[in-house]
Amino acid sequence: MKKLILSLLTLTVLSCNTVPENGFRIEGQLRGDLEDSTLVFLRINDTLQRGMVTLDSTYLVNGSFEFSGETKMPELHYLSFDGIRNAAAVIIENGTIEFKAQKDSLNFAKVKGTEQNKMFMEFMDERNRMQNIAKTFSDDLRRANAANDTATVNSLREEYFELQEKSKNFNQEYIESHPNALMSALLLYEMAQRKTLPIEDIEKLSQKFSPEIQKTRPAKKIKELVETAKRTKIGAVAPDFSGPTPDGKQLALNDVKGKVTLIDFWAGWCRPCRMENPNIVSVYEKYKDKGLEIIGVSLDRNREQWLQAIEDDGLEWNQVSNVQYFQGPIAQLYNIQAIPAAFLLDENGVIIAKDLRGPALEAMVAELLK
Repeated sequence: MKKLILSLLTLTVLSCNTVPENGFRIEGQLRGDLEDSTLVFLRINDTLQRGMVTLDSTYLVNGSFEFSGETKMPELHYLSFDGIRNAAAVIIENGTIEFKAQKDSLNFAKVKGTEQNKMFMEFMDERNRMQNIAKTFSDDLRRANAANDTATVNSLREEYFELQEKSKNFNQEYIESHPNALMSALLLYEMAQRKTLPIEDIEKLSQKFSPEIQKTRPAKKIKELVETAKRTKIGAVAPDFSGPTPDGKQLALNDVKGKVTLIDFWAGWCRPCRMENPNIVSVYEKYKDKGLEIIGVSLDRNREQWLQAIEDDGLEWNQVSNVQYFQGPIAQLYNIQAIPAAFLLDENGVIIAKDLRGPALEAMVAELLK
């Protein structure tokens, strides 16, 4: 009976993974103590749902598995296996993709067969090499410190600082030298999100991508981030928006602008936001009669939690929320990646400061309304 089941599984895998014309096929091997019929999942990281989404699944048979399908452009996917915590990255593009890994070291999987995966592996190999060197330096430095070997400590520290600087520039250098690599677009998108480079530099680097890479999702997202950054940079007029108030009405930013206006992105679940709220309450109480207006934009997912936080923290100013977490239209309009986040506007609605907190917020408001 067991042989019959395995034969049927093998037939299923082969029949479901016929290579489409101009399509892709993953020929995978996973070594380790795994039972036949272990489920294998092909997944993608969905930024809108902020999590992994399963696109397809199959079975492991004699340590092998296959996936096939069609794709319009290269895109990063993940292979995961039932009962194993980690996942392995693979770039899906048309062609035959060979995947080999050990059960206990998925992070060191080897992928080849297509151009994008070749460049991806080159990047990962170099990054791992630099990480191994950094670990060796760190271990040697720790031993030298323990032995009070000052000369060795000083020598290693100098080399370690050089390595850190090289590591810091590694991603950018890779992007500049690989304009035709999906990995370059993925790296630049992450740098744009984390704001580790000026937006002008992000835009210049993205404009050097090859036509194929320009069409990929990360490249398109970079373009959106650049456009949003320009809309919400200091000196720009803050984009107008509207959203539901706690009583269900619609309220627009243009309806509540004062001599000075604070747009405060927060949420009831956000501990740093809740810790900052008493300071904002204090500033509002001092300056609301002098022309300060505040509109809170909540990124809550639960309406009751939002309303309870407003009451508990004594937030008397205007509030709106689509109760859609980071996917809400106002958060998307302002490219909010983390909260608390804030924009301070002058009487003309021009953004004059961002993310002021504590004494810095009160000092700026006091200066503008003196």
